[in-house]
This record gives sequence, structure tokens and C-alpha cells, in this order.
Amino acid sequence: MTLAWSPSRRGPLGVYLHIPFCRQRCSYCSFNTGPYHPAAMDRFHSALLDEIDLVGEAAWAGDVTIGTVFFGGGTPSLLEPIELETILDRLRKRFALDPGAEVTVECNPESLTRAKAEGYRLAGVNRLSLGVQSLDDELLVRLGRLHSSDDARRAFDAARSAGVDNVSLDLMYGLPGQDVARWESTVRGVLAWRPEHLSAYALTLDEGSRWAGEGVAGLPGEETVTAQYWALARMAREAGYEHYEISNYARRGFRSRHNQVYWRAEEYLALGPGACGFLGDVRYGNVKPVERYCTALEAGGLPLGTHEVLTPAQRKAEKVILGLRLSDGVPLAWLEDARSLVETWASLGLLEVAGDRCRLTEAGFLLSDSLFVHLL
Repeated sequence: MTLAWSPSRRGPLGVYLHIPFCRQRCSYCSFNTGPYHPAAMDRFHSALLDEIDLVGEAAWAGDVTIGTVFFGGGTPSLLEPIELETILDRLRKRFALDPGAEVTVECNPESLTRAKAEGYRLAGVNRLSLGVQSLDDELLVRLGRLHSSDDARRAFDAARSAGVDNVSLDLMYGLPGQDVARWESTVRGVLAWRPEHLSAYALTLDEGSRWAGEGVAGLPGEETVTAQYWALARMAREAGYEHYEISNYARRGFRSRHNQVYWRAEEYLALGPGACGFLGDVRYGNVKPVERYCTALEAGGLPLGTHEVLTPAQRKAEKVILGLRLSDGVPLAWLEDARSLVETWASLGLLEVAGDRCRLTEAGFLLSDSLFVHLL
């Protein structure tokens, strides 16, 4: 059994691999995760290799190259270097991995050492994404994180000393008890480290998280969260970072290539429990429970859970909305049917038109969720 869908082109594909284990679930987390146990990791690791083999048996597998690989989670840095190396070797065996492919691993600071970072680099990883979230130790405890601000700095230094020259940091704002000054202190601290990339997300209480179910006190008001957004945009710009996507900032030449696969509505494979992929005109997802995922593969089948065939109209809408997330914007012709919206947003300073392209401004980025509703 192999995938029933095929890519629409033979250009590079992205690959997303979901590593579903965590030592502790964070208060805000709604992702597909489960408690870490060595035996569970061993079983999952074997199943993941089987999934790569099955997908690699597709008739088109030999005709495509892999341009980006992203290990997300969960906590992918719970993988030992030899386990990660085995996964990448299996990908190389089944697919043509571009020699210059971007290979990213999400890491929690408490689980990243210099030896592990060096092992990852030697296995072929060339980008690490550290889940710092905050440099405020009080907030880190409330978030349910297992690391301190000192641990975050040690992890960053471990990556650098291991020879990793492309490090991204994840941050969160809009946190309970976090005023603008506390947020600015974290931003100022991480900018001083000079990472290549920053991702910063406002807290959302998504279904499935503990805070969504139980509630959380002390959330800042909308005005404070807006001020935090503008503080980051200003501080990052002054430090030489490009605000290239709604929630992402990069030094020149260090945009996330894998995430741009998503934002440009390009195609990517999904591997691991709960992972989602997109091939041709089909969006699909694997089953989420690790037990079901492993059982399906041990029986010789793929662990597919859902799929949806997109209509041309859905595909067009997705390309517009995802493309407007980037500072590059989209061709103005893509919004031909929404000319009045374009003119209104431009008059409000939310969108800019330059030649045959249009893009959201930083003010437009801030209001993008409400703007995109009008394009659906």
C-alpha cells in the first residue's frame, strides 16, 4: 500500500515529520502530543521508518527531490542523534534529498546539549528551532515549560559551539501577567544573542489545551497585546531583521525555507501521527493516536486518517490568503475579483500596491485574520 495521490509537479517537495512525545505538556498546548517513554519512542521510530518506506514505494517517488525537511512535535529533540540520523538516512534511501536541503529540528532548551546538537549537525541537520517562549522565569513556570531563561541561553550557546549557524527562536506574547515592559525585556534579551530567525506568536486558547478547558487568569487586554506586537516589530527592525511573514522575522538570507513551502501553497509530504500533507489537489492527514499510527504500519498499511480534495476555487483562495501572509505579497491579478477590498484596505494603510503585486503592511499583518475572512 502506498499513497493514492501524487504531486502535481516534479519540483522540490517539503517533508514534515511529527515527533509526538513530550516530557510534560505545556499549559497552552493543543498539539498532537503524548507522554515520553523510551519504549514508546522505540516503537514509534520503527513505525516511522516503515512509513517512509511505504511512501517511498510510490511510482513518482524517484522523480521528485526533497528541498526541505522539518522535524516538529512534540519535542523532536528527545530523539537521540543516532535515531535522527537513521530517519534521515531512510529518507535519502527512498527519495532524492537535495544536497542543499534545509533540515530543521525543533528543540526544547532542556533537552539540547552541545553533544546532541553536534550529533544532529553531523547527521545532516543545518537548522535548529529553539522553543524559548520567554526569558521571564515566572512566566516559563506558568506556561508549564521545563526550562529556565538560563537553560535557554545554554541551549543557544550549545548550538553555536556545535557549529550550527542557523538558529531560530520561538517566542510568545499576550501571556498572563505579561505587560509590555516584560515582553520588551525578553525581546531585547534574545536579540542580543543574534539568532538568524525569530518566530513570535500571540497566545491563543485553542481547544485541547489545558488553559482552554480550565481558563487562565491575568490575560492582557487587546491594547496591550497590540502594543507588544508593535514593540517586537520595531525592535526587530532596528536590529536588522526583516518582518517577512506575519509572525516571523529573519536576518538577510535566513527566512525559513520550509515554512515558505506552506505559505506559497506548495506541496509537501506528511510523516508521523497527526502530520498533515498536501499533494496535487489533496490535503491529507495521518491518524493522531500513536497507538493507531503504529498498529496500522505494523499491519503493513499507511496510517491515513483524513483527506480532502480541494476545488479550483478553494485552491485559489488558499494561495491568496497564504501568499498575503508574506511580505512578498501576491500578484495583483489574483485579487481581480476583490478590487473594492484592495482599494479599501489600501486607503486604510493595511495594504500596499506596487506595480503588479500587492502586500499587507505591518498594520495589515496585525489585522490579517479579520481581513482574510473577507476573501473566503
